[in-house]
Amino acid sequence: MKTDRSAELFSQAKMRIPGGVNSPVRACRSVGLDPLFVHKAKGCIITDVDGNEFIDFVGSWGPMILGHAHPEVVEAIREAACLGTSFGAPCPMEVELASLVCDCVPSLEKIRFVNSGTEATMSAIRLARGYTGRKIVVKFDGCYHGHADSFLVKAGSGVITLGIPGSPGVPDDIVKNTLSIPYNNIDALEQTLGDPALDIACVIVEPVAGNMGVVVPERSFLQRLRELTRELGIVLIFDEVITGFRLALGGAQERFGIMPDLTCLGKIIGGGLPVGAYGGKRELMDMVAPDGPVYQAGTLSGNPLAMAAGLAMLKVVRRPGFYEGLEATSSWFGGEMERLAASAPVPIVLNRIGSLMTCFFTAETVTDYTTAMRADTTLYGRYYCQMLAGGVWLAPSQFEATFVSAAHDRTHLERALDVTESSFKKLMD
Repeated sequence: MKTDRSAELFSQAKMRIPGGVNSPVRACRSVGLDPLFVHKAKGCIITDVDGNEFIDFVGSWGPMILGHAHPEVVEAIREAACLGTSFGAPCPMEVELASLVCDCVPSLEKIRFVNSGTEATMSAIRLARGYTGRKIVVKFDGCYHGHADSFLVKAGSGVITLGIPGSPGVPDDIVKNTLSIPYNNIDALEQTLGDPALDIACVIVEPVAGNMGVVVPERSFLQRLRELTRELGIVLIFDEVITGFRLALGGAQERFGIMPDLTCLGKIIGGGLPVGAYGGKRELMDMVAPDGPVYQAGTLSGNPLAMAAGLAMLKVVRRPGFYEGLEATSSWFGGEMERLAASAPVPIVLNRIGSLMTCFFTAETVTDYTTAMRADTTLYGRYYCQMLAGGVWLAPSQFEATFVSAAHDRTHLERALDVTESSFKKLMD
């Protein structure tokens, strides 16, 4: 595989950009390679600057549920761009997208658009603190809620990929107000939330963890979390930046039938453009400025390009049969992956829910951060390199998700399975 142009660009990038990348995992250090630079993408095929083509299972880390450059999304962006790219003022599409998202997501009565998932989560915890008058944020080990200071305690995603225990620059005064406890552990949950000495404002959780690899919650865990937070007057925040509009039209909360107080969204609701949102019960959202005293603002929030792209994407996923079709495709593909994993020369566990999945190179069932961290990252690196050489584009980290999109047809998936089978066989070479 020729990579000359990517190598040249990476050398140039390292002169001006930290690590040569604008988000750490993209550097591919954990898999022992330099990154490939992308030229274009269409459907489920991504093409690098050297002309190599790959079947893409990253999907820009989740937004591309329809595949890349979907014609209806591209046309919506084109039409919006012709009218102006940013106004710094309200536009009609903000109202339309807000109404559409609230109609789809069960717990949302009001919503505020921002520019990223990180903005959404940091705004949501500020709102929870303002609403309750309390300080402490509870999160879960291995869950990632963006790079705001409060969230870098035992975080997932690039933090564990790079082996960073936290981050310099985060003051102790902030860290002491964040508690991180084991995911899927009801005893730890009850002990922490029930401690009368703690001044807990909110609990934030990925209802399906996607940033230590895919870890599915035990149903009783989410149910008990909802019961306890309601009883104790603690705001429950679902971080559905990954799961929103992916696991169902109404996200994980629809799939599990558990309603949070606040929900954070991103990725799919922007159609691939930078966007985030937080929303929930009217009584909470009425605390947000200018209606209330909790301040949050953004120059590009609700910009017309992101609103147009999000509207176009959500209108497609709302069509009858969309999620049933995606579930059927993902279920078949996941079943075939499990079959291949069972006959691999090394132990592999596949975690899957809907169109999200992760192959963990371990013999142990993965249910939390501790068991995820026992996976063999060296084996994953070998697997990644073999898959890339075979034309399959995966996340360059053991601790991320594989995303199936509506653009993956049986031909693409069968080809990917052939490469997977070959890659598994070569792991012990």
